[in-house]
Amino acid sequence: MTSSTTSSSAASAHPRAGRRCHNVLNSLHSTHYFSPDVTRELAGLGITHPSAVNFAVRAAALGPVGAGTVTAAFYNYKYELVAAHVPAVWSAAAPKDVLAARLRAVDATLRRLLGEDAVASPEMAEAAGLALRAAEACTRAARPLYSAHADLPVPEEPHLAYWHAATLLREHRGDGHLTVLLGAELDGLEALVSHTATGKGIAPKWLFSTRGWNQEEWDAAEERLRGRGLLDAEGELTEAGVALRREIEEETDRLDRAPYAHLGAAGVERLTELGTAFIGTALRAGAFPADLVGKG
Repeated sequence: MTSSTTSSSAASAHPRAGRRCHNVLNSLHSTHYFSPDVTRELAGLGITHPSAVNFAVRAAALGPVGAGTVTAAFYNYKYELVAAHVPAVWSAAAPKDVLAARLRAVDATLRRLLGEDAVASPEMAEAAGLALRAAEACTRAARPLYSAHADLPVPEEPHLAYWHAATLLREHRGDGHLTVLLGAELDGLEALVSHTATGKGIAPKWLFSTRGWNQEEWDAAEERLRGRGLLDAEGELTEAGVALRREIEEETDRLDRAPYAHLGAAGVERLTELGTAFIGTALRAGAFPADLVGKG
């Protein structure tokens, strides 16, 4: 048996191990979306509207693209909200300047949330090495956000390299997830509604303020899902809805298994352990709003 086969088999012995690893890495990546350091750095470039900040920091790796490209790549944002800020945001600051500001903000955010000792620790350097090794097996085809970020240089400092690798792995899984949502015939808003109904998604009030949808549109999406037998009258997932969300995650796992198979079961376990400790510290430091996740 070849080493690659051994690695793949070991990783596949725990089919959700890659998902668990991704979840802790993605959580650390996502801290910067709620960071005052990002707000401060982007304001220094003349970008102050919260939606413009969000679109700029995540889309900058794609270059000075228009609203259509951002809407396609992000999937669950209302086009009209995107078009209100893109491509106008690139008149305020070039993508390369946004990327530099983002990295400065991430540096400040991680130092604030994790502390200087954790940032400079051997464990951080180890986590960065493991996450970068996993990202070696990511693939570019049909993955625009991953591929754009893969063109960026790896930062030298371990905590920034770890964040960069987490970003690569997050966008790799995310791009594959969108393919699965298309196959499930869920549009962007229906995907949000069904995910929120699991109790693990972002609360509607946050989606309304950040994605551009309103209550009427949300209610209409719920009605479409009821028509497919995926939601009941109270807006809860039916048995078919639960099954579909499970199938979506399992198929996303399948499309995203290469990085974790490449890292191997022991590496995935260790990276998950390290990442869990880091995100635990960040959560205790108040990295996210308390009411971010839920059905209400």
